Amino acid sequence: MSELPAEQTWLVLVELLTDLRKKEMEIPKEITKNIRMAKTTINFYKVDPTDPERQVEVKRINEFLTSIQNFLMGMAEEVSSEYADKWMDKLLRASRGEVVYPQKKTNSKFVVGAPSGFSMVRMNFKAPLSEDRVQEIAEYENVIIEFEEDTLVVVYGDKENIKKSLQELSSFFKEQLREME
Repeated sequence: MSELPAEQTWLVLVELLTDLRKKEMEIPKEITKNIRMAKTTINFYKVDPTDPERQVEVKRINEFLTSIQNFLMGMAEEVSSEYADKWMDKLLRASRGEVVYPQKKTNSKFVVGAPSGFSMVRMNFKAPLSEDRVQEIAEYENVIIEFEEDTLVVVYGDKENIKKSLQELSSFFKEQLREME
């Protein structure tokens, strides 16, 4: 399936969020959660855009992206107007369907493509995870953790940040092993 403008907008917003964090700007948990939910909703919609149940998700995708964009662009303005203009230009290009950040093409049905400059890792657990605990790890380690299923998570970020987050996530494996004994 071809790429949607919403996917490019999402990629630009992830890049902006990452850049703001590098500038030591404090990003609220709600924004990180919404960016993850936007990607999950986009992936859900892309499975079958002709399905009426999935078509209603377009409104939800736009709401997520608009709220994230408004917040992050406000933060970008705090950095400088030139900085905000640079990101607004990328967002406008993405909204017109231009490819601002190419996604890797893959044959795997699970891999959705890591954002440009990001690495990705997928983990499958024996039992569902606590979303709150996982999000705490994501925010602390500066990665994006997306739930593909209750027991399958995808971690996006810089390689070093992913390594640190995997060390934190390993506690879930240990807990599940203890429960099996």
